[in-house]
Amino acid sequence: MRKTVATLALSASLTTPAMAALPAEAVPVAKKPVTALPAPTGDHPVGRTDLHLIDSSRPDPWVPSRKARELMVSIWYPARKATGKPSRYLTPRESELVIRSVPQLKDVPADTLAKTRTHARADAPALPRKGGRPLVVLSPGMTMPRATMTSLAEEFASRGYLVAGIEHTYESLATTFPGGRTVTFEAGKAGQTPETGAKVARVRAADTEFVLDRLAGSKRWNRLIDERRIAMVGHSAGGQSAAHLLPSSKRIKAAVNLDGTYHPGTPAKPLDKPFMMIGNPRHAPGHGGSDGSWDTFWPHVTGDWKRWLTVTGAEHASFTDYAVLQPQLGLPAAPMDGARSIGITRAYVTAFLDLHLKGERRPLLDKPSKDYPEVRFW
Repeated sequence: MRKTVATLALSASLTTPAMAALPAEAVPVAKKPVTALPAPTGDHPVGRTDLHLIDSSRPDPWVPSRKARELMVSIWYPARKATGKPSRYLTPRESELVIRSVPQLKDVPADTLAKTRTHARADAPALPRKGGRPLVVLSPGMTMPRATMTSLAEEFASRGYLVAGIEHTYESLATTFPGGRTVTFEAGKAGQTPETGAKVARVRAADTEFVLDRLAGSKRWNRLIDERRIAMVGHSAGGQSAAHLLPSSKRIKAAVNLDGTYHPGTPAKPLDKPFMMIGNPRHAPGHGGSDGSWDTFWPHVTGDWKRWLTVTGAEHASFTDYAVLQPQLGLPAAPMDGARSIGITRAYVTAFLDLHLKGERRPLLDKPSKDYPEVRFW
């Protein structure tokens, strides 16, 4: 049996930094790797703009000495044309902090991830649509920058969605603000507990609602968004946070959890809106993986439309950009090819969004597909 390797992502811990622990038998690392993301497949060119938002109504929950909660948010959107420079994946300092968190990458240039090829153009003119576009909120895994969901964001935007990727400050290994100030990870250092998990869910719920408020109040973005059609997609801690927020949010109509373990294990209210969770095989019913939290959570998903899927060969990071970036950096790959795992995630999450935000029927979600034999329905 192939030995499971640690990945670039946090597996189930709130304390281990991303890319922290890899086995001694990790493959040799190329000294000057070239990193690139798979191109989006939709019809629209993609633009990206970064926003610095300040919530002066609350101190930072992780660093109370900061009297206001500051967030960085990336907006991906269909563009009129592919003009301008490609958007930057990470800043050089963010790249350095992520790469230097992994001893096996000591010979890799610190700015490698800052040079990752993306497919969105920075500040390209947006393509408006009468009535606005459906909005997808993205929430990344603990320790992971919002950039790690870029492959999904670019795909959704190329297919006509507006996408808001939220950087949850002090929950990422590195967050850079305008002017170059970079802050690092502070959340959950005391360890993974139900109390910490509940706090993460509360903080991310407040972050998300604040971002939605600011977008709704922005003359620039309000005209581009159809506020009746909003969904949330999260990975890991972001996925469990999306699940906990869904039943209480008046604006979010549907949500997807990508491989997120639930802390706490049950929601405050039943989930009676469209909901899908997709994970690695350890999240199969009765498997007991990740403390069996999916088995505990599932009875509280009470809506008429729900799906529980697992992907054979996937690991925790397979649902993020790290699926392709990890082997490009010279680190061990997951059993499933990275491009394939991103393709599967794109296909199923886009189908979910098309169905629940655009009202377009997607048979892919009805039953197992011969095109994706790795995906199991439970």
